[in-house]
Formats: sequence, C-alpha cells, structure tokens
Amino acid sequence: MKTTGWTAFGAGFFFAARLAAVADGAPLAGKLHAPEKGELASLERLVPRLMKDGDVPGLSLAVVQNGQVVYRRAFGVRDESTGAPVDDDTIFEAASLSKPVFAYAVLKLADAGQLDLDAPLAMYLPGDYVEDPRLRAITARRVLSHTTGFPNWRPDGQPLKIHFDPGERFSYSGEGFVYLQKAVENRTGQTLEALMRRLVFEPLRMTSSSYTWQDRFEGRKAIGHDNVGSPLGLRRPTVSNAAASLHTTGLDYARFLAAVLDGTGLRKETAAQMIHPQIHVDEGCQNCINTKPTGRLSREIGWGLGWGVQETEDGPSLWHWGDNGSGFHCYVVGFPRQRLGAVVFTNGLGGHGIIPEVITAALGGRHPAFVWLGYERWDSPARTWFKDILARGQAAVAAYPERKPGESGPALTEERVNRVGYWLLAKKKVKEAVAVFERNAADFPASWNVHDSLGEAYAADGQRDRAIASYEKSLAINPANTNGTDQLRKLKSPPPLNGRQ
Repeated sequence: MKTTGWTAFGAGFFFAARLAAVADGAPLAGKLHAPEKGELASLERLVPRLMKDGDVPGLSLAVVQNGQVVYRRAFGVRDESTGAPVDDDTIFEAASLSKPVFAYAVLKLADAGQLDLDAPLAMYLPGDYVEDPRLRAITARRVLSHTTGFPNWRPDGQPLKIHFDPGERFSYSGEGFVYLQKAVENRTGQTLEALMRRLVFEPLRMTSSSYTWQDRFEGRKAIGHDNVGSPLGLRRPTVSNAAASLHTTGLDYARFLAAVLDGTGLRKETAAQMIHPQIHVDEGCQNCINTKPTGRLSREIGWGLGWGVQETEDGPSLWHWGDNGSGFHCYVVGFPRQRLGAVVFTNGLGGHGIIPEVITAALGGRHPAFVWLGYERWDSPARTWFKDILARGQAAVAAYPERKPGESGPALTEERVNRVGYWLLAKKKVKEAVAVFERNAADFPASWNVHDSLGEAYAADGQRDRAIASYEKSLAINPANTNGTDQLRKLKSPPPLNGRQ
C-alpha cells in the first residue's frame, strides 16, 4: 500500500483524554485541533477498525492546515473482489462534493463580471426551461443556497417543477445545479469540463480531477460497494454533471479545500459571502419537497454559497456531504478562522456510518451537521443485530429484542428491521432474511412495504406461492404499489418451455 507519512503541524497539544479516546475507538467531541504525530498513530489504528465494523472497503483521508495539505493516508482496498489497495492516486466519485467545486468556479465568474449572482438565470439561458413564471426568480445565489423550489432530482419521465416560491425556504436540489450549469455554459461558451479545467483544476494543481471519465483514470478508480461491502461495478460517466459527476483524489480535493479556506482566487467580499448563511435549514429535512418541513429552523446549520455552514463555538465552518447511491460516501469540512479542515472519501455505502468518528478523531470539535444528516451509525441497533445474525444465524433472529418505538432503549423500527433484511439478502443469507422480514410483517401487519419486502425474500428463496400471497397482501393495503403489481405478473406467468419463452 502506497502511503505518506505525517507532517508536523505546530498547532499545540491535544488533551490526554482525547488521545486515550482515539486509541479506544470511542466517539470524540474534544477541542478543535489538528492532530500531532501521536494522535495520528492512534487515528491510523482507529480507522481500519471502523472500516471493518462498518463494511467500508476503502477510505482516503486528508487534513489541511494553514494553506497546506499536511497529512494524507490511504486505507483498505479499491475493489473488495480483487484486493487492489487504495493509494494516493486512487480516483473516487465525489458525488455531491462536486457542488462546492462548481460553486467556486461560479463565484470566480461573478468576480470577473461574467455572471451576476442576483440576475435571473433565464437571462443567461433563454427559453422555457420550466413552464412556470417563477423561473425568473431563480438566480445563481438561490441555486447555490438551495432555495430554488426545485426537487433534488425530477421524477423519471416527468417534467421538472418548481414546488415553492424561490427564496421561500431551503430544499436541497441537484436539479438547481444542473440548471445553473447550463446557464453558465451558455453564458461562457465553454463546456463544464473546459470551464472547470481553466478556473479550478489548473490553478489549484488538481491534476487528477474531471467531471467526465478520462482514460487516465483506468486502473486507478475505486469500485463502489453496497451497505455490506459487496462490489457494485465500475462506472465511467460520459456526461458532465455539476451536481454529482466529479471524479477526483483525496489529495486533489484537499488542495481545493485549502484554497477555499484561504479565499484563494476570490475577492475578499466574495469569500465572505460564501461562508455567510444565506438561509438556515429546516431541522427535519434536507430534501423538503416530499418530506414536509417541521417549520423549526436550525440555529447552527445554514447554507452559504455552495456550502453548508455550521455555526458553533469554534466559529463558522464550511461542510458538504456526498452520497450518490452507487457505492460512494464522502465528506468535507473546513474552519476558515483556524485554516483547518479535512476530507474523507469512501467507496462503500456504509461510509457515512463511520465518517463522523473519522472526522472527529482527526480534528476534534463539534459537528452538528452529522446529526442533521441522520445516517445509520456503524454501531446502531440495526447494524449490531445484523452482525449478530451473520455470526449466529437464526439464533440471533430468534433473540430479536421486542423493542418498539416509544419504549426505553434504541428502537428497531419497521424501517430499520427491513433494512437488516435487505443487508442479509445482499450477503446471500436468504433464509435469515426471510426470517427477519417475517418478524417485521408480524410486528407491522398493516404496512404494505413490509409485505412487499417479504414477497421479495420469499421469491429469492424459491417460495413462489408465499411470495404471491405476500405481494397480494401488500397490494390489498396499497393498490398503488406498482412494484407489487409487476412482481405478481412475473410470478404468475407460466414458466418458459425448455428454457424458451
């Protein structure tokens, strides 16, 4: 495994208790601080244990301070099936960490007088992008602060809609960034890739970054993995997407973070706007279109221009998370006042289950964004039960604690139990998955989704008649369950003759 050593930081000492906590692998919330040599040794013992417990095959970590990448380390493998190691040159999918990089380019265009952050984007992209007069209220500022009214992504086969008056509230939207990308490309006459290379990649020496697939990435890219560490396959995107398609390395992204923390390439006033909350988020949702907002605004989490902003006792910090559903989880955080930050890339859908502890072990401090995001921790009740089932099989299923929401102790809710069932299916533990889904159906008999999932497990186990019965029960509760309808049609179709239709 290719790795690099530590660099002295000259930033003082951690408390002894924090070092002991890192060594024990305990969650941390100590003083914000760059780690020194001893802390790094403890960190490097902690991370592999977290990766093993969280089913995360590979991870890249980098720390920046005072405008420099002062530490970087590669852990684990690019591909669980081959054992190819992660190293400093490994390419990761940045997912939504694509957005802050594009936002930086947009702010540079604004500084150059090529784009007005508060002008209607329709001015730069003529035509009816959306058939709604409120489109003229959507500006670059509203895109970057996620206040457009667009959904995160438009439903397949349906037109894009504006769901609330632009500027009214926060709702995270990739579609907004795609709209801004098209406006910027039309305004500058350059493709996104050419623009990013000119404004960001070349000036910041991001030599292994691109919004589309490059032949030079062949043999270097990490493979995405599911929640239980099984490979999902290699993707080579040919269409650039400002919201989601960035491919990069931990080192490249750390160079970008160092530049942002120092305001490199931006006017002082622009850099200040980037970190200033344009709006505060709702405490109960990120995508506040299908999920009804609570109406309670967070006191500590807002959104600046392209970045989430945390406001804690350590001052403001910029942050963003990435999750593309195809096997990559990542996170970045930076404290401009301290010129300190870190970036983590993982190639597993268990990544966000361990990233909070990795970040806190590396930097200390308090990070309210992790609570707001609400990902399943590696040691959650569901993950703990799943691991027990892998170790003890049906005996662990039978010992399932009868915990319901509202009773004392962490609850294994309907959703969490269903999740365990699908993790077991992914691990080819079909009998155990059936038993878990059966228990969930017994506990929540009025849930159409539970019966739909049980039908899937029965079908995987070859229990055709039981699968049909479960899907029929699901449809009786929810006739709009199109998946149930499709699966029933397949199950009831006559078998092919001699292997032919």
